[in-house]
Amino acid sequence: MPGSELIGAEERKEINDVLETGILFRYNHDEQRKGHWKAKTFEQELAKFTGAEHALMCSSGTTAVALCMAACGLGMGDEVLVPPFTYIATIEGVLLGGAIPKFVDIDETLCLSPAAIRAAITPKTKAVVLVHMCGAMAQIDEIVQICNEHNLILIEDTAQALGASFKGKMLGTFGKVGAYSFDFFKIITAGEGGAIVTNDKQMYLNADMFSDHGHDHIGNNRGMEGHPVLGTNFRTSELHAAVALAQLRKIDYILAQQRKHKKRLKETLAQFPEITFRYLPDPEGDSATFLSFFLPDEETARRVVKAFAENGIGGIQYWYDNHFHYIRNWEHLRGMKTLFTIPAQTMECPQDYATVQFPATDAIMQRLISMVVRITWTEEELNALCNKLTEVLSGVLTKQAA
Repeated sequence: MPGSELIGAEERKEINDVLETGILFRYNHDEQRKGHWKAKTFEQELAKFTGAEHALMCSSGTTAVALCMAACGLGMGDEVLVPPFTYIATIEGVLLGGAIPKFVDIDETLCLSPAAIRAAITPKTKAVVLVHMCGAMAQIDEIVQICNEHNLILIEDTAQALGASFKGKMLGTFGKVGAYSFDFFKIITAGEGGAIVTNDKQMYLNADMFSDHGHDHIGNNRGMEGHPVLGTNFRTSELHAAVALAQLRKIDYILAQQRKHKKRLKETLAQFPEITFRYLPDPEGDSATFLSFFLPDEETARRVVKAFAENGIGGIQYWYDNHFHYIRNWEHLRGMKTLFTIPAQTMECPQDYATVQFPATDAIMQRLISMVVRITWTEEELNALCNKLTEVLSGVLTKQAA
C-alpha cells in the first residue's frame, strides 16, 4: 500500500508538533497551539494539490461520502445511482442519509458505464455517486455531460485515486463535491481519515458545519459559536491530520514511483496476447496504484490467480470473489441487515437487493485481476517479480493453449 510504505521521520515530526502542544482537537485553543494547525494546513495543501477552491478533512472516506450527500442536500428517499463494484463504504455513505442506492453496471474502465447511467435515470433520480475505482478515471467527460443534461448532482468518490487526473484536471473536482480516503490502504494514509473538496463555497460551509455538530466556527469561543444546522461528529483529529500532512508532501514521489513500476509490469504482461488491460480514457492521468487486466474467461482468470498464489506472487486481487468490493458478496446489504432502522422510503427501492443481477458487470469482473503496485520495490525485486510473472503466465497460458 503506497503511503503506508513510507512512514518515517516526517510523520513523526508532524505528530510531535501536536504532542508538544497537547492540543489534539482541530479547532480553537489558538494560544496553546504555538502556530501548529495540522488539519487547516492539510486542507490548504490538499486544495492546492487538487486545484479545488475548498477542502475539508474528516474522519474517514465513508464520512466523506456522507458529508458530500449532506452538503448537497441529498437524503431521505432520494434515488442515487451507484456502482456494484466499489468498497462497501460508498454505499454506506449513501444510506447514512436515508437515500436510495440504485446500482448501475460498470464498463471496462471499472467505473460506472455512461450508457448504463443513461438507461437507469428516472424522474426520481437525484444524483450519481461516481467511484474512480482502482486508482483511475471513469469516462468522466461523458458522465459530466449526462448529469448536466438531466440536472443530476455528481459526487465523485475518489477514495482510491488521489492524484489521478483526466486531461490535466484532478479527479474529485469534476462534480459538485469530491471525496477522498486516507485509511491505511490508500495512496496516502493517516491511519484513518478522509476529505472532501469542492469549488462551491456553500457546499464547503454546509460540510464544515455538518461535520461538527452544526458549529459555524465563527469566532474564537467554541461555547458561543452559532449552530445554523443540525449535524454530527465526522471530525478528524490533529494527530490524524499531522500524519496526512506529512504523507501529502510525498505524493509526487509516490505517483512517480507507482507509474514507473506499473509501466514495467504492464510491459511484462503485454507479451501475452491472452491478456488485455483496463480501459483508461486518459492513460497519462492514471495514479497507477493497481495494474488491472483481463483474461479471456473466468476459468482462465481463476487458474492464473491460483498459480500466482502457489508461486508466492502477492498483492493480487480477484475482485469477483472479494467480500467487500462487489455486490454479489454483500450479504448484509442484500438482506438489509443493519443495527439501525431503515427508513420506509429507502425500502421502497426500484431494485430488490436480494435478487438483483448484473450480467454485464459479472462478465467484466469474472475476467478481472488487479495487482497492487508497490513504491518501495528495488530494481532487483522488480526484475525478479517480472521474471516470475513471465514464468508463471507462460506455464498457465501455454498449458491452456495446448
